[in-house]
Amino acid sequence: MRVTVFGAGAIGGYLAAKLAVTGSVDLSIVARGAHLEAIKADGLRLIEGGKETVAQVRAASRAEELGVQDYVVLALKAHSLAPALGGIAPLLGEGTAVVTMQNGVPWWYFHKAGSALEGTRLNAVDPGGAIWERIGPERVIGSVVYPAVEVDAPGLIRHVEGTRFSLGEPSGEKSERATALAREMVKAGLQAPVREDIRSEIWVKLWGNLSFNPISALTGSTLAAIVADEGTRAVARAMMLEAQAIGESLGVRFLIPVDRRIKGAGDVGEHKTSMLQDLERGRPMEIDALVTAVQELGRLTGQPTPTIDSVLALVRRLAIERGCY
Repeated sequence: MRVTVFGAGAIGGYLAAKLAVTGSVDLSIVARGAHLEAIKADGLRLIEGGKETVAQVRAASRAEELGVQDYVVLALKAHSLAPALGGIAPLLGEGTAVVTMQNGVPWWYFHKAGSALEGTRLNAVDPGGAIWERIGPERVIGSVVYPAVEVDAPGLIRHVEGTRFSLGEPSGEKSERATALAREMVKAGLQAPVREDIRSEIWVKLWGNLSFNPISALTGSTLAAIVADEGTRAVARAMMLEAQAIGESLGVRFLIPVDRRIKGAGDVGEHKTSMLQDLERGRPMEIDALVTAVQELGRLTGQPTPTIDSVLALVRRLAIERGCY
Protein backbone atom coordinates (compact mmCIF):
# COMPACT_ATOMS: atom_id res chain seq x y z
CA MET A 1 0.00 0.00 0.00
CA ARG A 2 1.55 3.27 -1.18
CA VAL A 3 0.50 6.20 1.01
CA THR A 4 1.61 9.82 0.84
CA VAL A 5 0.75 12.37 3.51
CA PHE A 6 0.62 15.76 1.80
CA GLY A 7 1.25 18.43 4.42
CA ALA A 8 3.21 16.81 7.23
CA GLY A 9 2.67 19.41 9.93
CA ALA A 10 1.23 18.48 13.31
CA ILE A 11 -1.60 16.13 12.29
CA GLY A 12 0.02 14.94 9.08
CA GLY A 13 3.33 14.36 10.83
CA TYR A 14 1.68 12.42 13.64
CA LEU A 15 -0.22 10.17 11.25
CA ALA A 16 2.87 9.62 9.09
CA ALA A 17 5.04 8.74 12.07
CA LYS A 18 2.50 6.26 13.38
CA LEU A 19 2.04 4.56 10.01
CA ALA A 20 5.76 4.50 9.26
CA VAL A 21 6.82 2.61 12.37
CA THR A 22 4.64 -0.40 11.51
CA GLY A 23 6.72 -1.04 8.41
CA SER A 24 3.73 -2.39 6.49
CA VAL A 25 2.97 0.78 4.52
CA ASP A 26 5.11 2.31 1.78
CA LEU A 27 4.92 5.75 3.39
CA SER A 28 6.00 9.11 1.96
CA ILE A 29 5.43 12.69 3.02
CA VAL A 30 5.41 16.02 1.23
CA ALA A 31 6.69 18.81 3.47
CA ARG A 32 8.71 21.99 3.12
CA GLY A 33 11.28 24.28 4.68
CA ALA A 34 13.12 23.57 7.90
CA HIS A 35 10.62 20.85 8.80
CA LEU A 36 11.49 18.91 5.64
CA GLU A 37 15.21 19.36 6.10
CA ALA A 38 15.07 18.15 9.70
CA ILE A 39 13.09 15.05 8.68
CA LYS A 40 15.56 14.26 5.93
CA ALA A 41 18.50 14.65 8.30
CA ASP A 42 17.21 13.04 11.50
CA GLY A 43 13.96 11.26 10.63
CA LEU A 44 10.45 12.18 11.73
CA ARG A 45 10.56 12.32 15.53
CA LEU A 46 7.46 11.72 17.63
CA ILE A 47 7.07 12.24 21.37
CA GLU A 48 4.13 10.24 22.67
CA GLY A 49 3.48 9.24 26.26
CA GLY A 50 6.85 10.64 27.29
CA LYS A 51 8.70 8.40 24.85
CA GLU A 52 10.42 9.51 21.65
CA THR A 53 10.41 7.37 18.53
CA VAL A 54 12.05 8.12 15.20
CA ALA A 55 10.39 7.15 11.94
CA GLN A 56 12.48 6.95 8.79
CA VAL A 57 10.17 8.21 6.06
CA ARG A 58 10.63 9.14 2.43
CA ALA A 59 10.33 12.93 2.44
CA ALA A 60 10.12 15.27 -0.53
CA SER A 61 9.25 18.86 -1.30
CA ARG A 62 7.75 17.97 -4.69
CA ALA A 63 5.24 15.21 -5.35
CA GLU A 64 6.88 14.44 -8.69
CA GLU A 65 9.63 12.68 -6.74
CA LEU A 66 7.15 10.18 -5.29
CA GLY A 67 4.92 9.00 -8.15
CA VAL A 68 1.35 7.71 -8.19
CA GLN A 69 -0.04 6.55 -4.83
CA ASP A 70 -2.81 4.26 -3.61
CA TYR A 71 -3.81 6.82 -0.96
CA VAL A 72 -3.09 10.52 -0.64
CA VAL A 73 -3.85 12.00 2.78
CA LEU A 74 -4.48 15.74 2.57
CA ALA A 75 -3.42 17.13 5.95
CA LEU A 76 -3.31 20.77 4.85
CA LYS A 77 -5.65 23.38 6.28
CA ALA A 78 -8.69 24.01 4.09
CA HIS A 79 -7.52 27.38 2.78
CA SER A 80 -4.22 25.86 1.64
CA LEU A 81 -5.79 23.15 -0.49
CA ALA A 82 -6.67 25.04 -3.68
CA PRO A 83 -3.20 26.62 -4.02
CA ALA A 84 -1.64 23.14 -3.64
CA LEU A 85 -3.60 21.42 -6.41
CA GLY A 86 -0.74 21.51 -8.89
CA GLY A 87 1.54 19.88 -6.35
CA ILE A 88 -0.96 17.15 -5.52
CA ALA A 89 -1.71 16.15 -9.12
CA PRO A 90 1.41 13.94 -9.72
CA LEU A 91 0.33 11.65 -6.87
CA LEU A 92 -3.04 10.85 -8.43
CA GLY A 93 -3.59 7.82 -10.62
CA GLU A 94 -6.78 6.19 -11.86
CA GLY A 95 -7.42 4.33 -8.60
CA THR A 96 -5.94 6.76 -6.06
CA ALA A 97 -8.10 7.47 -3.02
CA VAL A 98 -7.83 10.90 -1.40
CA VAL A 99 -8.40 11.21 2.36
CA THR A 100 -9.50 14.71 3.34
CA MET A 101 -8.51 15.77 6.87
CA GLN A 102 -9.53 19.42 6.81
CA ASN A 103 -11.65 20.98 9.55
CA GLY A 104 -15.01 22.46 8.68
CA VAL A 105 -17.41 21.87 5.80
CA PRO A 106 -15.64 19.76 3.15
CA TRP A 107 -15.57 20.81 -0.50
CA TRP A 108 -17.12 17.45 -1.50
CA TYR A 109 -20.10 17.81 0.87
CA PHE A 110 -22.77 17.41 -1.81
CA HIS A 111 -21.18 14.46 -3.61
CA LYS A 112 -23.48 11.45 -3.20
CA ALA A 113 -25.36 13.41 -0.54
CA GLY A 114 -28.73 12.04 -1.59
CA SER A 115 -30.42 15.44 -1.54
CA ALA A 116 -31.83 18.02 -3.91
CA LEU A 117 -28.48 19.82 -3.68
CA GLU A 118 -26.55 16.84 -5.12
CA GLY A 119 -23.45 18.04 -6.96
CA THR A 120 -23.55 21.58 -5.51
CA ARG A 121 -20.10 23.12 -5.15
CA LEU A 122 -19.46 25.36 -2.17
CA ASN A 123 -17.73 28.58 -3.11
CA ALA A 124 -16.57 29.27 0.45
CA VAL A 125 -14.28 26.23 0.47
CA ASP A 126 -13.85 25.58 -3.28
CA PRO A 127 -13.87 28.88 -5.16
CA GLY A 128 -14.82 28.26 -8.77
CA GLY A 129 -15.01 24.50 -8.20
CA ALA A 130 -11.29 24.02 -8.85
CA ILE A 131 -10.79 21.33 -6.19
CA TRP A 132 -13.87 19.41 -7.34
CA GLU A 133 -12.60 19.43 -10.93
CA ARG A 134 -8.94 18.63 -10.31
CA ILE A 135 -9.15 16.08 -7.50
CA GLY A 136 -12.62 14.69 -8.18
CA PRO A 137 -15.09 13.88 -5.40
CA GLU A 138 -15.22 10.21 -6.47
CA ARG A 139 -11.72 9.79 -5.01
CA VAL A 140 -12.68 11.05 -1.56
CA ILE A 141 -12.68 9.26 1.76
CA GLY A 142 -13.83 11.75 4.39
CA SER A 143 -12.20 11.98 7.80
CA VAL A 144 -12.83 13.65 11.14
CA VAL A 145 -9.63 14.25 13.09
CA TYR A 146 -9.55 14.24 16.90
CA PRO A 147 -5.92 14.04 18.11
CA ALA A 148 -4.34 17.12 19.70
CA VAL A 149 -0.80 17.36 18.36
CA GLU A 150 1.83 20.09 18.13
CA VAL A 151 5.05 20.69 16.22
CA ASP A 152 7.60 21.43 18.95
CA ALA A 153 10.50 21.99 16.55
CA PRO A 154 11.31 21.19 12.91
CA GLY A 155 10.95 17.45 12.49
CA LEU A 156 9.63 16.96 16.04
CA ILE A 157 5.95 16.16 16.67
CA ARG A 158 4.50 16.03 20.18
CA HIS A 159 1.28 14.10 20.78
CA VAL A 160 -0.95 15.64 23.48
CA GLU A 161 -4.05 13.44 23.47
CA GLY A 162 -6.42 11.45 21.28
CA THR A 163 -5.85 8.78 18.64
CA ARG A 164 -9.10 8.74 16.66
CA PHE A 165 -9.38 9.44 12.94
CA SER A 166 -12.92 8.58 11.83
CA LEU A 167 -13.21 7.63 8.16
CA GLY A 168 -16.22 7.50 5.86
CA GLU A 169 -17.24 7.36 2.22
CA PRO A 170 -19.49 10.23 1.08
CA SER A 171 -21.96 7.58 -0.12
CA GLY A 172 -22.09 5.91 3.30
CA GLU A 173 -20.87 2.55 2.03
CA LYS A 174 -18.19 0.63 3.93
CA SER A 175 -15.86 0.28 0.96
CA GLU A 176 -12.82 -1.95 0.76
CA ARG A 177 -10.55 1.05 0.20
CA ALA A 178 -11.77 2.70 3.43
CA THR A 179 -11.61 -0.48 5.51
CA ALA A 180 -8.16 -1.40 4.15
CA LEU A 181 -6.76 1.97 5.21
CA ALA A 182 -8.50 1.67 8.58
CA ARG A 183 -6.84 -1.70 9.17
CA GLU A 184 -3.39 -0.18 8.64
CA MET A 185 -4.20 2.72 10.95
CA VAL A 186 -5.39 0.37 13.68
CA LYS A 187 -2.22 -1.67 13.22
CA ALA A 188 -0.33 1.58 13.89
CA GLY A 189 -2.10 2.06 17.23
CA LEU A 190 -4.76 4.50 16.05
CA GLN A 191 -8.53 4.36 16.29
CA ALA A 192 -10.00 4.42 12.79
CA PRO A 193 -13.72 3.62 12.78
CA VAL A 194 -15.34 3.56 9.33
CA ARG A 195 -18.61 5.48 9.61
CA GLU A 196 -21.75 5.07 7.53
CA ASP A 197 -22.70 8.72 8.17
CA ILE A 198 -19.47 10.73 8.16
CA ARG A 199 -21.36 13.99 7.57
CA SER A 200 -23.11 13.84 10.94
CA GLU A 201 -19.77 13.36 12.67
CA ILE A 202 -18.31 16.26 10.69
CA TRP A 203 -21.15 18.45 11.96
CA VAL A 204 -20.68 17.52 15.62
CA LYS A 205 -17.07 18.71 15.48
CA LEU A 206 -17.97 21.68 13.27
CA TRP A 207 -20.70 22.67 15.75
CA GLY A 208 -18.08 23.71 18.28
CA ASN A 209 -15.48 25.03 15.84
CA LEU A 210 -18.03 27.24 14.08
CA SER A 211 -18.86 29.08 17.29
CA PHE A 212 -16.00 28.88 19.77
CA ASN A 213 -13.19 29.49 17.28
CA PRO A 214 -14.28 32.92 16.02
CA ILE A 215 -15.48 34.02 19.47
CA SER A 216 -12.10 33.10 20.91
CA ALA A 217 -10.30 35.03 18.18
CA LEU A 218 -12.46 38.09 18.77
CA THR A 219 -12.11 38.04 22.56
CA GLY A 220 -8.73 36.39 23.15
CA SER A 221 -10.50 34.00 25.51
CA THR A 222 -10.02 30.30 26.20
CA LEU A 223 -12.81 27.75 25.86
CA ALA A 224 -13.38 27.67 29.61
CA ALA A 225 -13.67 31.46 29.77
CA ILE A 226 -16.13 31.65 26.86
CA VAL A 227 -18.40 29.04 28.42
CA ALA A 228 -18.17 30.57 31.91
CA ASP A 229 -19.23 34.01 30.66
CA GLU A 230 -23.01 34.31 30.26
CA GLY A 231 -22.79 36.65 27.29
CA THR A 232 -20.26 34.78 25.15
CA ARG A 233 -21.88 31.44 25.99
CA ALA A 234 -25.20 32.80 24.73
CA VAL A 235 -23.60 33.95 21.46
CA ALA A 236 -22.01 30.54 20.95
CA ARG A 237 -25.30 28.79 21.70
CA ALA A 238 -27.21 30.96 19.23
CA MET A 239 -24.67 30.19 16.50
CA MET A 240 -24.89 26.49 17.26
CA LEU A 241 -28.69 26.46 17.11
CA GLU A 242 -28.61 28.22 13.74
CA ALA A 243 -26.12 25.63 12.49
CA GLN A 244 -28.22 22.78 13.89
CA ALA A 245 -31.24 23.96 11.92
CA ILE A 246 -29.14 23.98 8.75
CA GLY A 247 -27.69 20.56 9.42
CA GLU A 248 -31.06 19.01 10.23
CA SER A 249 -32.53 20.45 7.04
CA LEU A 250 -29.79 18.49 5.23
CA GLY A 251 -30.59 15.26 7.06
CA VAL A 252 -27.86 15.48 9.71
CA ARG A 253 -28.47 13.81 13.08
CA PHE A 254 -27.25 15.67 16.15
CA LEU A 255 -27.00 12.92 18.74
CA ILE A 256 -26.18 15.16 21.70
CA PRO A 257 -28.06 18.25 22.98
CA VAL A 258 -26.53 21.64 22.34
CA ASP A 259 -25.97 22.37 26.05
CA ARG A 260 -24.04 19.15 26.54
CA ARG A 261 -21.83 20.08 23.56
CA ILE A 262 -21.20 23.49 25.13
CA LYS A 263 -20.35 21.91 28.47
CA GLY A 264 -17.92 19.58 26.73
CA ALA A 265 -16.13 22.56 25.24
CA GLY A 266 -15.89 24.24 28.62
CA ASP A 267 -14.55 21.06 30.19
CA VAL A 268 -11.54 21.22 27.87
CA GLY A 269 -10.37 24.03 30.13
CA GLU A 270 -8.03 26.94 29.53
CA HIS A 271 -7.40 26.00 25.91
CA LYS A 272 -6.87 28.49 23.09
CA THR A 273 -8.65 27.47 19.91
CA SER A 274 -6.65 26.96 16.73
CA MET A 275 -8.13 30.14 15.27
CA LEU A 276 -6.91 32.22 18.20
CA GLN A 277 -3.49 30.56 17.98
CA ASP A 278 -3.29 31.36 14.26
CA LEU A 279 -4.27 34.97 14.92
CA GLU A 280 -1.59 35.34 17.59
CA ARG A 281 1.03 33.88 15.23
CA GLY A 282 -0.03 35.97 12.25
CA ARG A 283 -1.17 32.95 10.23
CA PRO A 284 -4.24 32.68 7.98
CA MET A 285 -7.29 31.60 9.97
CA GLU A 286 -9.76 28.87 8.95
CA ILE A 287 -12.67 31.31 8.74
CA ASP A 288 -14.16 30.18 5.45
CA ALA A 289 -14.24 26.43 6.13
CA LEU A 290 -15.57 26.86 9.67
CA VAL A 291 -17.92 29.81 9.37
CA THR A 292 -18.41 31.19 5.84
CA ALA A 293 -19.31 27.74 4.49
CA VAL A 294 -22.01 27.34 7.15
CA GLN A 295 -23.42 30.72 6.19
CA GLU A 296 -23.43 29.55 2.54
CA LEU A 297 -25.28 26.37 3.53
CA GLY A 298 -27.82 28.55 5.32
CA ARG A 299 -28.45 30.48 2.12
CA LEU A 300 -28.77 27.26 0.12
CA THR A 301 -31.28 25.74 2.56
CA GLY A 302 -33.22 28.91 3.34
CA GLN A 303 -32.25 28.85 7.02
CA PRO A 304 -31.62 32.24 8.71
CA THR A 305 -28.17 32.83 10.24
CA PRO A 306 -28.27 36.25 11.94
CA THR A 307 -25.79 35.48 14.73
CA ILE A 308 -23.42 33.61 12.42
CA ASP A 309 -23.57 36.55 9.99
CA SER A 310 -22.64 39.06 12.69
CA VAL A 311 -19.79 37.05 14.17
CA LEU A 312 -18.46 36.21 10.70
CA ALA A 313 -18.41 39.90 9.70
CA LEU A 314 -16.46 40.80 12.84
CA VAL A 315 -13.90 37.99 12.71
CA ARG A 316 -13.32 38.47 8.99
CA ARG A 317 -12.69 42.18 9.55
CA LEU A 318 -10.27 41.36 12.35
CA ALA A 319 -8.44 38.87 10.17
CA ILE A 320 -8.12 41.37 7.33
CA GLU A 321 -6.77 44.04 9.68
CA ARG A 322 -4.20 41.61 11.13
CA GLY A 323 -3.21 40.15 7.74
CA CYS A 324 -4.60 36.72 8.66
CA TYR A 325 -7.24 36.29 5.96
